[in-house]
Amino acid sequence: MDRDALTIALSDAFDADDDELRVVTRQARDLADAGTYAADLDHELTPEVIVEHLSDAPEGYSLAEAWNWWLGSLELSHGGYTRFEVRTTGA
Repeated sequence: MDRDALTIALSDAFDADDDELRVVTRQARDLADAGTYAADLDHELTPEVIVEHLSDAPEGYSLAEAWNWWLGSLELSHGGYTRFEVRTTGA
């Protein structure tokens, strides 16, 4: 998956700062590289697919919250997606 295309697609669709864009993009690329999504759902993970699914998240969710919401759905239906969630570290 092209990092720049994904970053642009997410930036266009969500009001997110650079740090949030960077971490969600990284997790999405890791998911694509792992092949988990393609194997489970029988189609390629693309920036368009990601934006489409994240746009279904409840209104008011940040980009990272929408990402985790979607991964939670994938975890429930297929398993093996929690490792791609965005996690915060304690300060």
